[in-house]
Amino acid sequence: MRCAVANDPLSPFRLDGKRALVTGAARGIGQATARLFATAGAELLLADVDGDACLELADSIGAQARTVDLADRAALVEMVRWVGQLDVLVCNAGIAGKPGPMHEMLDDQWRRLLAVNLEHPLILSGLIAPTMAERGAGSIVLMSSIAGLRGNKAIGGYGITKAGVSQLARNLAVEWGPSGIRANVIAPGLISTSWADAILTDEQASRKRLGQTALRRTGRPEEIAATALFLASDASSFITGQTLVVDGGTLVSDGN
Repeated sequence: MRCAVANDPLSPFRLDGKRALVTGAARGIGQATARLFATAGAELLLADVDGDACLELADSIGAQARTVDLADRAALVEMVRWVGQLDVLVCNAGIAGKPGPMHEMLDDQWRRLLAVNLEHPLILSGLIAPTMAERGAGSIVLMSSIAGLRGNKAIGGYGITKAGVSQLARNLAVEWGPSGIRANVIAPGLISTSWADAILTDEQASRKRLGQTALRRTGRPEEIAATALFLASDASSFITGQTLVVDGGTLVSDGN
């Protein structure tokens, strides 16, 4: 592990000597976050339902990997035993669910959407925060979406779970702040991952969406990873309970 250079002004952005868990690490934003955290010196533990892809990534960056169904509470409890003490928790894993009106969502679809998107960060933070508190420091980074900050016709259920993630971070910030633990949220816009394929491969839909974004482009997974690094590191040591929107200006745009 590379040690930070003494008096290096960039040292607050490094994670040397810190243990970090990233869920949903096999691809997309999770993979980009894992790679950046490894470069920043973290001791990394990775979790994903796709065990083979997660292990392949872990081998390439010197991390440890575990296959976990994040909708399974018992599996989460067992994973916490595996990871031990942590300095950084990144709950990145999420699912969009089936598009359509909310009233047509089947019970099992809603239960899994809720379990993966909201209950997994709730359970993990509840299990891990007490051990962080024993050492008087820790950073919890949760992944939300701009879908949780505005109305959505196609994936309203997803938006509800992501709105809950922001409230979860606010609650965690208040509960655990006196113990030195910070909790923050990233709310990405349209990012160039497999999730965005339906939009990006449709010329008309892509033109419409990018026209509603001030920077007129999609984001890159690495740009969300850089935000996660900032929130995980000491560079953001006085930031907690916040939802940081990283969307190229979609949320603030009037579409012109």
